[in-house]
Amino acid sequence: MADSKLRLALAKNFGELLHELRLKRGLSLSKLGRASGLDMTFIHNLEHGKRQPTLTTIFALAKALGKRGSTILRKLEGSVSA
Repeated sequence: MADSKLRLALAKNFGELLHELRLKRGLSLSKLGRASGLDMTFIHNLEHGKRQPTLTTIFALAKALGKRGSTILRKLEGSVSA
């Protein structure tokens, strides 16, 4: 998969996963933002594939969602073919 296509696929798939996990926890963007220390607009942009998270961001979101960062990374890795 070409680098730009992989980047787009990762951003899209991470956003979908984040959205799904947030809804399963019954969290609004605002509540997830407070729990993770991230701006809710930034989280919205992540969910819509407009931004890409750093590892620090992934682990902050994972903690706020009651997940391990490694679990989220494994799910994301399984969602794209490199």
